[in-house]
Amino acid sequence: MSSKDLVLKAAGELFGEKDPSAVDRWVSAAYRQHSSLAADGPEPLRQLVAGLSEDFRYESARVIADGNLVALHGTYYGFGPQPLVAFDLFRIDADGKLAEHWDALTPVAKETVSGRSQTDGPTVPSDLDKTEANRRLVKDFAEKVLKGGDYSVLTDYISTENYDQHNPEADDGLDGFGAAAAKWAEQGKNLVYKTVHNVVAEGDFVLLQSEGEFGAPVAYWDLFRVADGKIVEHWDVIAPIPDELPHTNGVF
Repeated sequence: MSSKDLVLKAAGELFGEKDPSAVDRWVSAAYRQHSSLAADGPEPLRQLVAGLSEDFRYESARVIADGNLVALHGTYYGFGPQPLVAFDLFRIDADGKLAEHWDALTPVAKETVSGRSQTDGPTVPSDLDKTEANRRLVKDFAEKVLKGGDYSVLTDYISTENYDQHNPEADDGLDGFGAAAAKWAEQGKNLVYKTVHNVVAEGDFVLLQSEGEFGAPVAYWDLFRVADGKIVEHWDVIAPIPDELPHTNGVF
């Protein structure tokens, strides 16, 4: 079973069927948790699944597999008073078990500047033969632009012809991103990227999990779609880093 199929099967039983016994089949005894929603180990996950409400459901948008890392992008319903857009990242161990989990969640926006939702757009990775080239492009973009702050080279990485934006506060295109960044800066929320912790790439999709500041310490989860050597689409979740967690692993 591929890592992608394994995670989809496990997630389906845990969060689709809401079956606590799926923890025994799919989760390592050494399960390491980075989410703010559960403590370390399989038992807190079992309790979380057992406590899910009847109206809980997960709507998948896309899945990205990169070696032993598998990322899910979708929407949770019934996890709280409002739907939550989420990135989940799982590490699979040598025994084919879920061994580590990171996530980031943000409320579904009722309206977006671009008119696009936070999760719509292409769902299946393509250009699989270009995975490593796309990974290098996005990592270079992260180093020079996101971390380095050199926006003079922005058009070396992002298409000037087509840039579809799913951040609810930004419009399509480079002008849309620039206007949103200026607005955020006026609010004291400059985009500061300090460390890229994980890069998950499959075909034209590249996901960055980064640490930085956005008026306060945050986790940035940025999903980029690359076409013809340029970034042409962007989805994200910007999640505040909690002061306290139910474990000592941190959110990264």
